[in-house]
Amino acid sequence: MHIEEWRNRKLSGKYPYVYVNGIYLKRNWGGEFENVSILVAIGVDEDGYREIIGAAEGMKEDAESWKNFFVWLKERGLYGVKLIVGDKCLGMCNAVAEVFPEAKYQRCTVHFYRNVFSVTPRKHMREVTRMLKAIHAQESKGAARKKARDVAEKLRSMRLNEAAKKVEDGIEETLTYMDFPSQHWLKIRTNNVIERMNREIRRRTRVVGTFPDGKTALMLVCARLRYVSGKEWGSKRYLCMKYLTEVSTEVA
Repeated sequence: MHIEEWRNRKLSGKYPYVYVNGIYLKRNWGGEFENVSILVAIGVDEDGYREIIGAAEGMKEDAESWKNFFVWLKERGLYGVKLIVGDKCLGMCNAVAEVFPEAKYQRCTVHFYRNVFSVTPRKHMREVTRMLKAIHAQESKGAARKKARDVAEKLRSMRLNEAAKKVEDGIEETLTYMDFPSQHWLKIRTNNVIERMNREIRRRTRVVGTFPDGKTALMLVCARLRYVSGKEWGSKRYLCMKYLTEVSTEVA
C-alpha cells in the first residue's frame, strides 16, 4: 500500500482513547525558513491495541488546523471516542468540543507540570515537582482537587503566586482521566505514547535538516510512523479494555 493510501485508509471499529500532538519541522519556503506542523493522532482500539490513525500537515497548531484534522479523522470512520489526550491548546480544545462533543478532554499532566515550572525558580523546582506529583497520586478526583488547593496555598506561602495561579486555573482539565478505570490512569493522563513517537521522528528527520515543502515532510513522517506501527509497537496490547467495558456497563 502506498503511503498516501495508508494515510487516508478507512478506519474501522471504535477507538475509545485518542492521543494527539503536533511535531514541528523546518521547511524552506521561497528562500525563507519556517516551521511546518505535522499533526499526529494515535488511537487505542476496543481490544487495547495502538494504531496510528492520522497524520496531516497543519501549518500551525491553530483552531482551524485542529478542526480540519478532527473532521478528516471522523470522515475516515473515527468514532466511539471517549477521551482525547493532548497538550493545552485552545484551538484543539475548541475543536474537540465541536467535532467530538461526546468525548472528554484530558490535558497531559507532564505538559501541565512544565507550564508550572516555567514560572518556578530553579531553587524550588524539586519541591514543586513533588507537590504537583502528589496531586495526581490521589485515589479520587475529590481528593486530588483538595490536594491541588493545598498545593496552591503552599505555593503562595512560598511567594510563587504565578505558579499557584497556573495550578488553580489548569488543574481540573488534568483530572479527567479519573473518570475512567483506575487501571488505565497511568497511561491516559499523559500523551507520552505519542511524545516517544515524536522523538523517534525528530531523530530520523534531524539528518535531513530542512524540507523543500510541507508535503515532503509529511511523507517522511508518515513513512516512519508506518514502519514503527508495523513492528512490535502495534502488535503489543497497550491496555486491557475490559475495565472500560465494565465501567460503561455500570454507568448504563
